[in-house]
Amino acid sequence: MSTAEETAGGEAQAWGEVTPDAARRLLIAAVEAFAERGYHATTTRDIAGRAGMSPAALYIHYKTKEELLHRISRIGHEKALEILRTASRREGSPTERLADAVSSFVRWHAGGRTTARVVQYELDSLGPDARAEILGLRRQVDAEVRGIIEEGARSGEFEVIDVHGTTLAVLSLCIDVARWFSLDGPRTPEEVGELYADLVLRMVGAAGAGAASAAPAVPAEPQT
Repeated sequence: MSTAEETAGGEAQAWGEVTPDAARRLLIAAVEAFAERGYHATTTRDIAGRAGMSPAALYIHYKTKEELLHRISRIGHEKALEILRTASRREGSPTERLADAVSSFVRWHAGGRTTARVVQYELDSLGPDARAEILGLRRQVDAEVRGIIEEGARSGEFEVIDVHGTTLAVLSLCIDVARWFSLDGPRTPEEVGELYADLVLRMVGAAGAGAASAAPAVPAEPQT
């Protein structure tokens, strides 16, 4: 499923691979509860209630609350990795592939902002084994973006002194969209993606980075 399809169809469509239906309903309810209340403040009763099920029904599909978070985190990180891997391995120059990677990654974080907040900000709630698995996926995410930047730096297309630090800055910029983005804001996920792609190309010194739209990405504070 493309990022655009996920955004247009709502966040629930992102979990179509989770079966049976009851397990998917519980997972979606957990995403909503974790995003709203935080992992530690959410109980299994909260999750079951949101799904319209009894607490006992939850344990048929998930042994623990952590198992729910682990599955959410794994699926979310796998989708994020797929987005970046597709962009990084397409044909085109490093500039074109970096712009595609950033715009797609940002659209995913904006269009699926509720899911993305849980995926990106609840890592420390996982136990050691689950956390180690997710960190492995994060390293792969990092490697896809770093690979594009390294290639552009080697070819002279980018002016980057610190590839590792620049990669961290690019990923941090994209991920933070999940924290502030709102459908009531002045931009769509696609527009924010285009803006951030332009900002990142400027960050790496890519030649010909175009000017983005003049509208603000984040709603301005009211004038007094």
